[in-house]
Amino acid sequence: MNIFPLIGLGVSTQNSSGNSLDVRYHLILNKNEEFLNTSDIEHPGYDAIDGLLNETQNSEELKEILKPTLPLGERQKLVIHKIEDDGAVSNICDAYLKLYLLSLTVSEPNSLNLDGIFNALPNVAWTNHGPVDPKEIDKFRSEHGEVAVKSVDKFPCMTDYIIPSGVRIADSSRVRLGAHLSEGTTIMHEGFVNFNAGTLGAAMIEGRISAGVVIGKNSDLGGGCSTMGTLSGGNEVKISVGEDCLLGANSGLGIPLGDRCIVEAGLYLTAGSKVEIIDSNGESVETVKASSLSGKDDLLFIRNSLQGTIQCKPNKKSVVLNESLHKND
Repeated sequence: MNIFPLIGLGVSTQNSSGNSLDVRYHLILNKNEEFLNTSDIEHPGYDAIDGLLNETQNSEELKEILKPTLPLGERQKLVIHKIEDDGAVSNICDAYLKLYLLSLTVSEPNSLNLDGIFNALPNVAWTNHGPVDPKEIDKFRSEHGEVAVKSVDKFPCMTDYIIPSGVRIADSSRVRLGAHLSEGTTIMHEGFVNFNAGTLGAAMIEGRISAGVVIGKNSDLGGGCSTMGTLSGGNEVKISVGEDCLLGANSGLGIPLGDRCIVEAGLYLTAGSKVEIIDSNGESVETVKASSLSGKDDLLFIRNSLQGTIQCKPNKKSVVLNESLHKND
């Protein structure tokens, strides 16, 4: 679905040099739909806003109209930003608008062009007083007293900007803005979700969802398990977990899984792992690289406790989530 062009209205916090540290959008819309309107902002519609943006004088008038609805705090300015198409990220306003689209579940992971996002985002000290330039934190403390720094990162905590409907997050510091969490998702304390990654349905997450990784509905990532991302290490294959799957505690995944698959606890399955194929009669058929099993359904990956070999058998078990744990009203 093509949702561009888009216009976003919001507020940006700046450092002492006037450089933006973040953008908190309050209204995001295109010609056909409003995707976000946090304060029931009354506005003239996409076409009218777009027309005003093309005229500097009218753009300033629009900002004056919006100021009472979006009051500005210290170090803040009003932002009205348009993205024409899904090109590379060229500035912080582009970056935050696309991260919002992911966390609002308007766009699924890997569906947006995020090239250039790291260069567009500044490193920020995320404090109980909002974003602060790390180079200015000492001066900021002298002016504001006690300041708690939650993290120093380019990406903020998702829940400081967006709380998706019907999700539960035990430790919100472990979910970055740009995470895509579908309704019914539960993130336990050890769970982590990077930007441009997440769930496509109700899921139990007690492990790590790295950048670019998507988890199918009714799947369970056991405590401390790991999924390989694509941000570093040369891995260009997008890892995914299908529906009704289970990654056991402390397991690892380096290939895409199909539906109804299980990876045994403690087993790290990389693309190059040698896997012995066992048929439904318990007979060894052949040995292959794990990558050749990418995306196939109904597989059980285990390590033979006597021989130490990784084996793949037909999976005859069903993974069923506890329904009461995922009614996140």
